[in-house]
Amino acid sequence: MTDLLNALVLITNFIIIPAMTYGSQLALGALGVTMIYSVLRFSNFAHGEMMSFGAMATILMTWYLQGQGVSLGPFPTALIAIPIGILATIALVLITDRLVFRYYRRIRAENVTYLIVSIGVMFFIGGLIRFIIGPNDQVFTDGERFILKARAFKTMTGLNEGLAIKMTQGITVITAIIMVSFVFWFLNRTRTGKSMRAYSDNEDLALLSGINPERVVLITWIITAALAATAGTLYGLDKSYKPFTYLSLLLPIFAAAIVGGVGNPVGAIAGGFVIAFSELTLTFAYKKFLAYLLPESLEPSGLMQLLSTDYKIALSFVILVIVLLVRPTGLIGGKTL
Repeated sequence: MTDLLNALVLITNFIIIPAMTYGSQLALGALGVTMIYSVLRFSNFAHGEMMSFGAMATILMTWYLQGQGVSLGPFPTALIAIPIGILATIALVLITDRLVFRYYRRIRAENVTYLIVSIGVMFFIGGLIRFIIGPNDQVFTDGERFILKARAFKTMTGLNEGLAIKMTQGITVITAIIMVSFVFWFLNRTRTGKSMRAYSDNEDLALLSGINPERVVLITWIITAALAATAGTLYGLDKSYKPFTYLSLLLPIFAAAIVGGVGNPVGAIAGGFVIAFSELTLTFAYKKFLAYLLPESLEPSGLMQLLSTDYKIALSFVILVIVLLVRPTGLIGGKTL
């Protein structure tokens, strides 16, 4: 029985908790991507850099607050700075929409044109970020590092395996639940949210009903910017901020949105957790886990690792291809908001 508990703690410590955290970050990113696709009807390749920009603005504000001696005690100071990161990201996306996307919306450009334009915006924002904060890693985490330490868990339970929960992991999951709940409440309970869903369902019919398309677009960008800035900051808090990392995050975020079902908010969230759990489950070394469960004579000599951690990002692409071949509409089924 003790060996079984040790095995469960091992899996919880190295797969379930990290996957819940990473999945929450991907879900917030994928939710923003799917909202832009549903309302503005294009795949915004600049979303990863929007997340990076929001995290950068939060970091700059965090450093300022830390310099002024402001802190949240055991919690990261970045939690106070996130609203500034969100406002900065909202300003960035509204300026980008006014200067770039609105023109192509007015001439009813093809989707491929939007896609190429968003790639240009992505490179511009990436360059702007590196011009402001530089290309190097930045550390902005403070406060308590752990909610539960492995040694304290071992002492408390008497097990060989320790269970550690980082403060950033707990904050990420709770913040994601709050943000996602707010977005669903907004879409289903408010008049503006219902207008966005109507516009997403049928643009022409929504216009005939008197819905202001510019207002729908404005609100969509604001919500998307808030989701992107929050997701980017949570990712930076959990894994440290590296400007180039957010570019590589684009693949798992798009994979999450497509795997769940393009244009489906529930699918985007589910897709985020599918990608996160798949990456961690397939790259985990099961040697120690099997040693707890099997007789000593059957203990494996190798790492029992299906794939190297170097293939984590590539796994997103493989999962994406498999889902598109088996179920092209995604696991839950794509639809409008």
